[in-house]
Formats: sequence, C-alpha cells, structure tokens
Amino acid sequence: MENFKIEVDGDGIALVTFDVPGRSMNTLTASVIKEVGELVERIKTDAEIKGVVITSGKTTGFCAGADLGELGGNGGLGGGDLKAAFDAGFALNKAFRELETSGKPVAAAINGLALGGGLEFVLATHYRVVADLPKLQLGLPEAKVGLLPGGGGTQRLTRLMGVMAAAPYLLEGKSMKPAEALGFKVVHEVVPAGSEVEAAKTWIKTKGDPVAPWDKKDFKIPGGGPYTPTGAQVFIMGNAMLRKNTYGNYPAQQNIMKAVYEGLQVPFDAAIRIETRYFLKTLMTPQAKGMIRTLFLSLQELGKGAGRPAGVPHYDVKKVAVLGAGMMGAGIAYVQAMAGIETVLIDQSQEAADKGKGYAESLVKKAVSRGKLTQEKGEAILALIHPTADYDNVKGSDLVIEAVFENRDIKADVTRKAEAQLADTAIFGSNTSTLPITGLAEASVRPASFIGIHFFSPVDKMGLVEIIMGDQTSQEALAKSIDYVLKIKKTPIVVNDSRGFYTSRCFGTFVQEGMELLSDGIAPAIIDNVGRATGMPRGPLEMHDDVALDLSHKIAVQTKKDLGDKYEERPFTAVIAKMVEDLGRYGRKNGKGFYDYPESGPKTLWPGLADLVEVTVKDADKALIEQIRTRLLYRQAVEAARCFEEGVITDPREADVGAILGWGFAPWTGGPISLIDGVGVAKFVETLDQLAAAYGTRFTPPALLREMAAKGETFYGRFGVKEKAAA
Repeated sequence: MENFKIEVDGDGIALVTFDVPGRSMNTLTASVIKEVGELVERIKTDAEIKGVVITSGKTTGFCAGADLGELGGNGGLGGGDLKAAFDAGFALNKAFRELETSGKPVAAAINGLALGGGLEFVLATHYRVVADLPKLQLGLPEAKVGLLPGGGGTQRLTRLMGVMAAAPYLLEGKSMKPAEALGFKVVHEVVPAGSEVEAAKTWIKTKGDPVAPWDKKDFKIPGGGPYTPTGAQVFIMGNAMLRKNTYGNYPAQQNIMKAVYEGLQVPFDAAIRIETRYFLKTLMTPQAKGMIRTLFLSLQELGKGAGRPAGVPHYDVKKVAVLGAGMMGAGIAYVQAMAGIETVLIDQSQEAADKGKGYAESLVKKAVSRGKLTQEKGEAILALIHPTADYDNVKGSDLVIEAVFENRDIKADVTRKAEAQLADTAIFGSNTSTLPITGLAEASVRPASFIGIHFFSPVDKMGLVEIIMGDQTSQEALAKSIDYVLKIKKTPIVVNDSRGFYTSRCFGTFVQEGMELLSDGIAPAIIDNVGRATGMPRGPLEMHDDVALDLSHKIAVQTKKDLGDKYEERPFTAVIAKMVEDLGRYGRKNGKGFYDYPESGPKTLWPGLADLVEVTVKDADKALIEQIRTRLLYRQAVEAARCFEEGVITDPREADVGAILGWGFAPWTGGPISLIDGVGVAKFVETLDQLAAAYGTRFTPPALLREMAAKGETFYGRFGVKEKAAA
C-alpha cells in the first residue's frame, strides 16, 4: 500500500504507520480511503495478526482530516446519480465501520493532532492512547467550513460523551486537549510523548477488547438518548440555542442536530447511514460550497502568498518604522515585535510614543499571566519596540508603515520626513483606509516604492491586510509588501487604487444602508436585530458606533471636498453631522452614539435618536425582515461587483476572503462573490432591478453583471485562477 506501512511483531501485533507520501501532514485522500478498506481486509484475513496499533509516520500530527481540496473540487459526488453519490459519500464511514468490526482489537497511538476525519479514524478503533503534548488537538472542525462530520463523528462522539457535552465540539468545531479528551472518555490513556505505541501494544496484550461500546448489549448513551426525559430536554434547549446563535443561516449545524437526533434512536449501522445522507445533503448546499472554498481553500492559498508576483527575490523585513503611535500604530508595532521584527515607533512626542508601546506592554503582560508567553520571551518581544520622536531612527528600516491621522497634509509631511532616511531598497506603506494611494504618493520622491498597506483594528486580532497598488507602484514593492504581511502572520489581499479601496468601500455600504433604513422610518432595534440575523457580526447602527461616527463624518467631509459637484448628499448625512458636531456623539469610543454605553451594564439605544429621525415602522413581519436582509446583503454584494467592473479587485478569492476577514461579511455565504454565484448572476440582477426600482440607483446592476447574466457566467468561472492562467 502507498499510504500505510505494516510491521507485525513477534506477539502478532501489527504496527500500522499512516504516512501519505509527499505531504507534510496526513489527510484522507481518495487513495487513503480506498487503502483503509484494503488494510481492514488484511487485518481480518491475516491469521498472523492478533491485534493492531495504528500510528502516524508524520512529526506534524496523526491526521488533519479529509482532503478538502479534493472535496471542494467535487461538489457533485456521484456525477448526479443518487446511489453513486451515496456510495461515494459512505465510503469513509463504511471503511471505518469495517475496521471497528474487524473482530480483532485495534488501538490508536495518537502522536499528534487528529482533526476531522483524523479524529473519526481513531474513534473507530477500540482503544485510544494519546501523547501528552501541549499543542496536540483533537476535534471535529467541519462545521467551521459549512460541513458536518461524515466518518461517524456525529454518532461516535455523542455515544462517548453524551449529547450535551459533545454539542460544542460538533456544532462549533471546538477542539480538545489530551487531558480534556481523557476526562470525556474520548481517549483512554494520556502518556508521555514517544511511549504511546508501547502503551497501545500493552493494552492489546493484556485486555484487547475488539468490540466497541455501542455494539454491546448493555450500552447506554451518557445522559440519555432523545427518547429519555433528560435527553429530550437537551434537544429542545439545543435547538433553541442553535436558532439563537445561527439564525438558521448554517445548514451544517441544523443537519448535525438532525443526524444526532435520528442516529441515536437506531442501531449503529443505520446511524452512520443517516449521517452520510445528511453529510451529502449539506455538501450540496451553496453555503458548504462557498465556505469550503473561501474559508479553507482560498484562505490557505492566499496565506501562502498566492497573489505575490513571480520573479522577485524574497524580501526579509528585519526593521520597520511605524509612523504614529495611536491605537493602529501601536497594534502594528505589537504584531511586528511578535514576529521578531525590530520596530521603531514614532510619534510627535516621546510621551506619545511611549504610550503607544504601552499597548504592547499590556498585551504581553496579559499573555505572560495566562502562561502563553514566558517572562523572558515577553521581555525580548518588548525590547524590539523603540518608541521615539526622532525621525533619524528611521535609518536602516526595510519598510515604513505610516499610520497617522486620515489627513492628506499630515500624511504628506511624515512621508517626506521618513523618506529622507530610507535606503533605495526600502518601501513606504500607508495604512490609510480611504484616501487614494496615488494621491498620497504625490508627496513621495519614490512613488514606485509607495504602496498602501491597510490594517484592520484591533490589529492583534484581525487577520487581514489589504495591499493597495497606486498608479506607479511597482511589482517589486508589491512582492516585498506581501513578504512582510506573511511574516507577521496575516493574510494579504491585493487591490487597485480607488476611494475606499475594496474593504472600506464595501463595508461602508453596510452601515450606509443601515442609515438608509433608518431614514425610511424603520425602528433602530429592527434594523440592528435583522442585521445580526443576516450573519453580520453586528447590526449596521451598532457597527457604525464601533468604527466611530466622527470618523465617518470626517471621511464624508473629505470626500465631499475631493469630489465637489459629484458628491451625492444622502438624507442621513445631516443626521450624522448633527450627532457629531452638535451633540458630541462619536460612537462607542466616547460612550455616546446610536447607543449609550454606561460604565456598567449593557448598551441601550439612545432615546434621543427619535428626535432626529421619525420612526414609522415599529413592527416587523416576515416580509419586512426578508426585505431588510436582502437590502443589507445585496447592497454590499453589488458594490463588490462594481469593484470587479472597475478593476479595483480582480480575484474572487481575494474578494471573498477579504470580505469575511476584513469586515465580517456573513461567513455562511462564503463571501459576497460566492453569494452572487450561489444565487446565480441572472437571478441576482433581477432582484437588484427590483431593489433599484423601490429604493434607488445604489442597487442598479453594473454593466458587468448584466453581461455575465446574459452569458450565463459566474465570477469564479470568469475571473478564477484557472481562467486567468488559460488567458
């Protein structure tokens, strides 16, 4: 066999080493699944084999689960034939069940992480020994990418742990550490690393029970099944909590609950067939296809620098000067130091610069107190940050990140000061969120090395960086910027210059549409509740508070100044101006915005809002809720389509990943471009026309969408990587 090596010792114990060739981590490819069947046949028929220990030949872990590259590229298992689809989907479940019922004791020696199908593999053994490694994880993360476990995970884990205990691991994709798994009886032993094979062999020689608990007559589900009073209560409460947390947007979670509920009421062989049916039903949903592609495949590709220009030597950024020690600059300094980069943190005064370093000091102190960093490591990280007011310290920097106030004149001033100290090979990155890079580059004497490097707040938590190409930015500067972003362990997307670029521009439509809804007289509570129900992290009004109303107002003032007669005044603009200029309501940062934020207790809607905007719609029926959902989601998606038409963004992967990581676009859709493709471009255009007729030209489909609708195209078909390569 290609993926498994078998060695039988003198005691008749077969040591099976799982080692997929040419890969750093074992995954369950189609080849592996086929060979599991061959392995089981050998175990059953070879009289020399008395018992089996399965371990991994990889130092990285036991198995990371199914190969989603294969699965994501084959959304139609069986080619449309239902029986063929079921047989293909059931193959892994069948193979694991045959291993479990082989008649010989099988133990797993788990020497590294076992996730997804990897955990399902070891759950199909009779005894599980896990190495005591602090970073080792056991879990079923399928729900995070819109899937459900399809190798018996929904059935074995609940029979081991009970429904209530297993729920977070199935529905949220949580993982557990070895000690936690032992407490839940998911594993049987935790032993020092390196001794797990010997411990597994000892069990086979001393006990070696070849029958799974659920195959024994006296088996009872921990906590009771769905037919018991206690178990029934778990499902009643579980369904209510699921609805509260997901708003019905995620088919995977709903189908996991159904598979567990139905599966626990039947014999195990029937249960895994039920699981496979729900697995296939989930796999065929647009949500699963979009989430697998965006949150797994595309995220991995971009995280490896898929957008990096070829032919440019790798650029190792060792020293970076950060201009501006406010929250953004301080956050950038922290993530750079965490990546081992020497950082010069500059502000107008030494006091301001020291305050910026204080942010990193607080984060490091917290990490040390929680045991995530040693004191020595924390001190070494902080030693890399040099707060100063002296621009002479910029000398020797490989990169400058400008993170000062969103004012063109201030940015021009610090650009000139910093560039005077830079070597020719260094690049200059502006962390602007809205101001066009080409315009900012006018202050530069080296515009080919001037680029936008847009971080998101809080920098230490947000995983995306938007890289913006100015009209004169070179490919070399782009490559160097991507190398830098990858070094600080962020995901880069590349966009072309435009006001607001891609993320700020599209995100802005979400909060703006919330204001449009408010102008239409819809109660603020309805707007935000439905906003959350779309899958966005916050409603549009509360999110507006989070990003700051005064920032929104300043951007509007600057945009109006830049665009002149082309600027379109909206009804809500005056409301924001009054809240900021007259009432001093800046949002969450000063405790006053659309909401009031008391020092203790939850936020509440500001009663005075009713004096600024008349509320005429105080109740929401199903039709209104759907109308608001559609307006909020489609307004963002059509703006993303306009960005493609204008060449602001050119890769669907970057558009979808950027939307979810950058501003929290509803993850269940796979991103705005996956949403359009999933709905169908023609149907999307038809709905936009209806919205435009009812609510205004902001919903009017761009010419690109009409052309694609007429041709029956999709974004991933027209702009995808394969299509670009062919062109």
